[in-house]
Amino acid sequence: MKSYTPEQIIEQLRQIEQEEQIKIIYACESGSRAWGFPSKDSDYDVRFIYVRQADWYLSIFEKRDVIERPISGMLDINGWDIRKALNLFRKSNPPLLEWLQSPIVYMEPYRVTEEIRRLSPLTFSPRSCMYHYLHMAKGNYRMYLQGDQVKIKKYFYVLRPVLACQWIERSGTMPPIAFETLVEALVPAGSELRAALEQLLIRKKAGDELDDEPRITLINDFLEEQIASYEQIARAMPASGEDRDQQLDALFRTALQEVW
Repeated sequence: MKSYTPEQIIEQLRQIEQEEQIKIIYACESGSRAWGFPSKDSDYDVRFIYVRQADWYLSIFEKRDVIERPISGMLDINGWDIRKALNLFRKSNPPLLEWLQSPIVYMEPYRVTEEIRRLSPLTFSPRSCMYHYLHMAKGNYRMYLQGDQVKIKKYFYVLRPVLACQWIERSGTMPPIAFETLVEALVPAGSELRAALEQLLIRKKAGDELDDEPRITLINDFLEEQIASYEQIARAMPASGEDRDQQLDALFRTALQEVW
C-alpha cells in the first residue's frame, strides 16, 4: 500500500486550493492515525477548514460548503467551509473538536484557528459530546463485537469512545484524541483490564492483522457495563456551553480579512 509524506499531503492540499480558489486555514490528520492506532493499511484521513473570497458568501443562494475528493490509494481528503465549521463548532461538534487537537497538523498558516481553539472550552457541551461517543460505541459494539468470534481490531473503535465518555463524566472537558492518553488516565495501572488493553495496542502497532478471533470476555464485560451506565449518565450531563455567537461572527469576519 502507498504511504504519503507530509510534504506530499501538503502538495495535494495546495492543489485543491488552486482548483477551488480557496485558502485552507487548517489541515490535519483525523481517524486512527491521529488516535494512535493505525493499521498497516489505514487511510490517511486528511481533514481541512477553508475560506472562500468574501463575494462567495454574499449570495441569496445556498451553496455547497464541503469539498470532497475521491479516495485515491490510501489518501482520503475532504474539508468544510469555515461558516459550516463555525456553525458546527457552536454546537460542540466532536469530530471538529477532535480535528482542532489533532497531533498531526499539515497546515495552520493563519491565527484564526488558534482563536477558534481558544473558544473550545467555552462552547463545549458535555451532554451532546457524550451522546456522540456513546452512539459510536453502541453502534460499533453491536456491529463488530457480538458472538464468540469477533473482529479484534474493532475493540479500539468501541474502547476509545467509551473511555471518551469516562473522560467527559470526570472532567467535563473534551477528551484527548490519543487512545493511549485515555488508557493511562482512566484505566488503573496494574489491573487486568489495563494489561489486556496494552497487549492489544502492542499487537496493533506491530502490524498484526487482528481479524476474527475469540472474543475477549474481560473487555466485552467492561464495555457492556460501561455502555449501559452511560445510557443513564448522559441524560444528566450539562446540556450546552456558553453562548458565543457574537464572538463566532467576529471570528468569521476576522478570517475573511486575515486570509484575503
